[in-house]
Amino acid sequence: MSIHEAHMREVFSVARRARAHGNRPFGALLVAGNGAILAAAENSQLTDGQILAHAEMNLLHRAVREFGADVLAQATLYTSAEPCAMCAGAIFWSGIGRLVYGLSGNRLHELSGFTPQMLVASARDVLSSAGRQVEIVGPLFEAEAASLFEGGVV
Repeated sequence: MSIHEAHMREVFSVARRARAHGNRPFGALLVAGNGAILAAAENSQLTDGQILAHAEMNLLHRAVREFGADVLAQATLYTSAEPCAMCAGAIFWSGIGRLVYGLSGNRLHELSGFTPQMLVASARDVLSSAGRQVEIVGPLFEAEAASLFEGGVV
């Protein structure tokens, strides 16, 4: 089992819970440098009536309140899909050191069908122009991540 496999399986479970709660199937998991799970969050855009309530944003709002910069710098943010530009920017500002994601942004757009309302910019694009290095790993387990969207994005 890879270093990331157990955490990816957990973040996929969080994404399935989001769908079960009536939201889009996205999940986020924050893992400390020692491997301990610090926090988890699911997408809540539809149930909260809040367009900005992406799983990553929900998790990051909590993380920056609860954990110091030293903890966040050593932490890994696992996401079921590659974060959007908004979430990638928030990852940068939070100080988190590593991002690991399942489904690529390109594959997500293929599955969901591109609309003019979509902002198509990869987390890699956003974070590669940042003033601080954020390690990026992904896509991982992309077929399993894609299966979260069977039946549509919601």
